[in-house]
Amino acid sequence: EVQLVESGGGLVQAGGSLRLSCAASGLFVFDYAIGWFRQAPGKERDEGVSCISSYDDSIYYSDSVKGRFTISRDNAKNTLHLQMNSLKPEDTGVYYCAADLLCTSDKMALMINGLGARGKGTLVTVSS
Repeated sequence: EVQLVESGGGLVQAGGSLRLSCAASGLFVFDYAIGWFRQAPGKERDEGVSCISSYDDSIYYSDSVKGRFTISRDNAKNTLHLQMNSLKPEDTGVYYCAADLLCTSDKMALMINGLGARGKGTLVTVSS
């Protein structure tokens, strides 16, 4: 059974930092393109924030987080991380990780017939 479990969310002031983690079991994080999405309050669609490809380690960042967030993969611990710096109130949302993505340096999306593996998410709240 595939499980993705996120941690590291919380309440932080604008300008602060958080580090999210996604612990995987039932799959190896280096075998799949894996990344982070977020559900923002009042937004209809989830936003793909960042992903890392299993094919060539290409990394994608959405324009809204580029230069502030850093994705990394710890193969030994089978864990994905997202370092979030210079946080803004608009970064508030539930962040969840998902595996088996379409991930290139300029796009990310869920695979239509992929694993459908995603975690339940961790809440990030950035106060102004």
